[in-house]
Amino acid sequence: MNLALFDLDNTLLSGDSDFEWAQFLISKGVVDREIQEAKNVQFYEQYKAGTLDIHEFLAFQLAPLARHSRAELDAWHAEYMEKHIRPIISTEALDIVRQHLDNGDLCAIVTATNTFVTGAIGRAFGIPHLIGTIPAVDVQSGAFTGASSGVPSFREGKIVRVEAWLESLGLWWGSFEDSFFYSDSHNDLPLMGKVKTPVAVDADEKLQAHADAHDWISLSLRNA
Repeated sequence: MNLALFDLDNTLLSGDSDFEWAQFLISKGVVDREIQEAKNVQFYEQYKAGTLDIHEFLAFQLAPLARHSRAELDAWHAEYMEKHIRPIISTEALDIVRQHLDNGDLCAIVTATNTFVTGAIGRAFGIPHLIGTIPAVDVQSGAFTGASSGVPSFREGKIVRVEAWLESLGLWWGSFEDSFFYSDSHNDLPLMGKVKTPVAVDADEKLQAHADAHDWISLSLRNA
């Protein structure tokens, strides 16, 4: 059996689900456009530079979830999926996922984006497992608190989360004949270093340079 792990934003998606969720909330008047867009630029520049404070980022991005009911959030999310996400799911991305699923590989999305935003996206790809940052939930009301729970699925945290998931299945890295991780970002180099076959997808400059230097597979999943 093989293991196939997929980053989500700018890898399987031809865009960023967290950014698109923020744009959707702006369009609904739920968050302030000027503040949200300024913060998005700030965090994105830090992400590209490899200096993002994931806890600061999550505190900002998860805050709107705490201000609205689950019913309202779920209704918004369905609209967000149709308007913002399905248009950035490429045929190429669906095809490569399907190849791994048809091969009987154990497949999972591994993303820093929270599981509320990404759950339905994983289902749209038919990927049965999702490892993402977990939004904390109030045990009494079931409402989101605006905080995160557990280890954020970011940089080295992705390794922690994947290994915990594998352990829960009675598996480890050596359980697989081959293992793949598809990503666009140099922030994912820690996890890419754990698999046998790392794949650079529409990679940023730092990742592409690393991929070229180490003879990794490089490909594009954007619609031609």
